[in-house]
Amino acid sequence: MTRKSWGFAILAAWVLSLGWLVKREVFRPTGARLAAAALAVPPGALFYRLDAGSQQVGYSSTTIDTLTNSIRVETVQVLQVPALGTLHRTTARSTAMVSRALRLESVETKFDGDLGQFEAHGRVLGDTVLSIAIVVGHDSQTTRIPLRGPITLPSLLPLRLAFGGELRSGHSYTARLFDPLLITTRDVTVQVAAESTLVVSDSADLDSTTMTWVPEHFDTVRAFRIDHDATGVPTSSWIDAQGRIVLSETAGLSSERAAFEIVYENFKHRDTLRLARASADPPPGEIVPVTALAAGVRETPAAQPRLRLRLRWSNGDTLDIIQRGALDAHAATYQLPSHDTALARWLVPEPLIQSRDPRIAAQARQIIGREREPAAAAALLAHWVHRTVQRAPADEQGVPSAVRVLEQRRGDCNEAATLYVALARSAGLPARTVSGLLYLNGRFYYHAWAQVYLSDWVPVDPTFDQLPADAAHVPIAIDGLARQIELVPMIGRLKLEVL
Repeated sequence: MTRKSWGFAILAAWVLSLGWLVKREVFRPTGARLAAAALAVPPGALFYRLDAGSQQVGYSSTTIDTLTNSIRVETVQVLQVPALGTLHRTTARSTAMVSRALRLESVETKFDGDLGQFEAHGRVLGDTVLSIAIVVGHDSQTTRIPLRGPITLPSLLPLRLAFGGELRSGHSYTARLFDPLLITTRDVTVQVAAESTLVVSDSADLDSTTMTWVPEHFDTVRAFRIDHDATGVPTSSWIDAQGRIVLSETAGLSSERAAFEIVYENFKHRDTLRLARASADPPPGEIVPVTALAAGVRETPAAQPRLRLRLRWSNGDTLDIIQRGALDAHAATYQLPSHDTALARWLVPEPLIQSRDPRIAAQARQIIGREREPAAAAALLAHWVHRTVQRAPADEQGVPSAVRVLEQRRGDCNEAATLYVALARSAGLPARTVSGLLYLNGRFYYHAWAQVYLSDWVPVDPTFDQLPADAAHVPIAIDGLARQIELVPMIGRLKLEVL
């Protein structure tokens, strides 16, 4: 072989080797690329200060442990919000085990707040089924959620983006998420914006004058902004190359990475007595993060056909809420039970909404009898829940379950909405829960109600026997009962001025 031929042979071999390498790296399965990249996941703990406006209302932490064949991610979120002279504490903790390819394997969740306490123990079975055991007080139930492929948690989404090679400006990525607090799965689309440079504190020192911890040293971090609604609320987050959140903003709530002492010690030593006293008599337009019943309001509100609000956090935008027309204006084009595949999601059971339980099914049949007109059936169900469920403070033993509410026949708006949706679905009437604010006596209180599909989604409030529900209902979250966590972004930042 001549020297020239030998040179061509070496060049050809190099080209073939390069082509094989490119094929292996570019075209290998996503799981294999993730598994290799996840080897670089740094273990450790990060701490975040949660602020609503200029006031710290809580803290959170994320701890990552790298094991031989898996990664354990623990997230903790604590909120302590003053309302009506009392500090209301909500704690949410989840521990997830994920594979080296960042696929969810199991998750343990504990929630403790004003709406009750519960635990959820989930395990993914072969990427096709998520089995969840829900424990509320001394009761437990197991449900299975079919999956269309791998799922992840909202807290793991930044890791998935960083180590999946998705952090590219202008890139869009869709993931299937499981929310361990709402116990629901849904698709979320993430938009990756431009890269930025942020400054965060990495250590702190005690200021002897104010007796508070202040930043001592800072780090400059390069991070990408991602826009998404992984937690059910539009959010902008900045994440670094290791998939760690640097800063996150959700409406009026910000979560900023900082040194442990700044996050925890300053929060621990707040003047909580002053904060509680300052919230005892909220001014008009203030948001009260408890239900009207829990706040001591007992009267039934008069129907309000129209509510016009000015939103103070959004440059003075005006929002008009107008009550739907009379019920006969929403005549459905189908007879019960509905067989519309587009509405199938709101006809099947969910955790805590046991629409196929024999007790729920029997009660639904007894209420509507032979009625097959959807609007008429919706009204019958609303009247029955209103008459039957005694208004009383929520059961402190746990979050509302439709079966438990049916047995106890008492509770607040969460209980009424949960039971109503379960009865409606059992009758073949598409229904979903709604949570948000109720305008009453010049203030806005947390409230939950429902929606049923007739010719469109129509609000129904079984607590106050309204169908359609009036304009005093300001929806925030659809399909899943909100928690105090979802109202916090509005406290201290959003002012709803009634015009």
